[in-house]
Amino acid sequence: MKTFFEELFAYGFHCNQQLASIFERESTTIDTKSATLFSHILNAHQIWNNRILGRPMGCTVWETRPGTEFAEIDRNNYEVTLTVLDTIDLGNEIAYKTSGGQPFTNSVHDLLFHIVNHSTYHRGQLALLFRQNGIEPLVTDYIFYKR
Repeated sequence: MKTFFEELFAYGFHCNQQLASIFERESTTIDTKSATLFSHILNAHQIWNNRILGRPMGCTVWETRPGTEFAEIDRNNYEVTLTVLDTIDLGNEIAYKTSGGQPFTNSVHDLLFHIVNHSTYHRGQLALLFRQNGIEPLVTDYIFYKR
């Protein structure tokens, strides 16, 4: 299972780094909604990593980050996730509170899969926003990455 997650997070890192490059290259063309959405992807990943590690959230879920920091934030998220995979049992249960303060408990496995699924979902939304704004969207299908 660890290897599976390492592959999924490598795929996400690859896609996000390419997106970060587009945000830098197309900084005058990118709309605010796209920047907010990519910030949200990165923020959520950071928040879930920190919940797993028992750390403060570090940001809010809809906080807008500067586009010039996207690649670095993503790299840090990826490295922290690799540390989680190396040091924490995937079956461990993590108690946490939502941004609204509601308590829940889930396994590390479930939380990591949520990060992957959440990011993939929103990258699809970014593809649509890019196309609507005249920017060629990335092909971020997993199978294209594996080819």
